[in-house]
Amino acid sequence: MNRLFHVPLSPYSRKVRLVLAEKKIEVELVEERYWEQDPDFMRRNPAGKVPVLRMDGRSMSESQAICEYVEETHPTPALMPGTAAERYETRRLIFWFDDKFHAEVTSKLLFERVNKKVMGQGYPDSKNVKFGAQKIKYHLDYMGWLLDQRRWLAGDVMTLADFTAAAHLSCLDYISDVDWNRNANVKDWYAKIKSRPAFRGLLADQVPGFPPPAHYADLDF
Repeated sequence: MNRLFHVPLSPYSRKVRLVLAEKKIEVELVEERYWEQDPDFMRRNPAGKVPVLRMDGRSMSESQAICEYVEETHPTPALMPGTAAERYETRRLIFWFDDKFHAEVTSKLLFERVNKKVMGQGYPDSKNVKFGAQKIKYHLDYMGWLLDQRRWLAGDVMTLADFTAAAHLSCLDYISDVDWNRNANVKDWYAKIKSRPAFRGLLADQVPGFPPPAHYADLDF
């Protein structure tokens, strides 16, 4: 059995979960308190981060490397487009969300509101929360601009860029930090991707002490 060591509200774990589910690859989910640096987990990934995927007799870390491995070994349905230019745009947006969006938004809202409490690291920093709440508006506007010109974020077909963005936004939606009324294009895009069978596992997540809002699992939100 394939095994994924993950944290439910880790956007990087969620990205891998979406890819595996879209490709109908069964996997056992194992929650990992990576911040405790358990020796067994550190042997799986000396970087001490989730996700770690145990598959094909090997342990793999780093979400983007995992996703590209799965894409190459299970190419159907394709999550990377056909041309070099399209793959460039897909990868550009993947790094936009995993790097810039995470640094400016996810780490400022999710970490402060949830991770600090779970890890026993104190109370939210109000300056960080305020910064993240302001920056997410910019990112939603940018996504809306992209979706004015395209069916999906990177072009006319759904790609790993969409799953990457949805992984981050779904974590923030779990804690009610996304204003879906800010941009109709973004809300319609998220409704499309949220309704995919691959998303069902994410919508069923429950984090002790942090119940999701009523709209979180509602496809008609």
